[in-house]
Amino acid sequence: MAKRDDIMTRLERAFAPHLLRVEDESEQHRGHAGYGEGGESHYRVTIRAAAFAGQGRLARHRAVHAALGQDLLARLHALALDIDE
Repeated sequence: MAKRDDIMTRLERAFAPHLLRVEDESEQHRGHAGYGEGGESHYRVTIRAAAFAGQGRLARHRAVHAALGQDLLARLHALALDIDE
């Protein structure tokens, strides 16, 4: 399974978001640290879900990281998050 699909699946299961975008920005980082041929190293996630209501920024980030799991996070070089309810 592609990393993008894995990210989407895990976040959909955990938060049932009403908006979820997962963009592979790896090509924008060609030649920089962490870039690998074939991409799948740098991602930007935009997620909106009621599950984040009442949580601060740090709690939201922790929740997303927990949902993705260390096994997946260890395979990414960069993950930019835009999280709201």
